[in-house]
Amino acid sequence: MALFLFLVLVAVGLGIAGVVVKGLFYLLIVGAAVFLAALVLLGVVLSRRRHPPRHRMPR
Repeated sequence: MALFLFLVLVAVGLGIAGVVVKGLFYLLIVGAAVFLAALVLLGVVLSRRRHPPRHRMPR
């Protein structure tokens, strides 16, 4: 979860720098890509937590 938050902070920083600094529009694009990667990472982590290993019931 800490990695997700770090990636979101990096994406926001790159996005702000891409908007503010003239000629660095590519940073906005990179920030958006990092944000999407963070969302995918969060989805993978949450999907692993939802499915606990199934135990066989004794007969």
